[in-house]
Amino acid sequence: MNNTPRQTSALAVVSLVAGILGWTVLPFLGSVVAIVCGHLARAEIRRAPQALEGDGLAVAGLVMGYIAVGLGVLAVAAVILFFGGLAALLAFAGH
Repeated sequence: MNNTPRQTSALAVVSLVAGILGWTVLPFLGSVVAIVCGHLARAEIRRAPQALEGDGLAVAGLVMGYIAVGLGVLAVAAVILFFGGLAALLAFAGH
């Protein structure tokens, strides 16, 4: 029986590393790279499942990337709502 070992997808590893970087050093850029590379890695693994592995790594990178982007969007919305409410409060108090 020819049982050749499967290689780990390089894109899956990049997705995982970028997802970790998205939470630490490169908040937005790392998260976007994790999302893009994660989707590319999963497609690559699906095309050649007998030769490649690392779907779990790609999924972990995707999850970290999407959560970081979602929290970033929520943070920006919170800042806009806070300062918008503050400006409205000051505008109404001035009358």
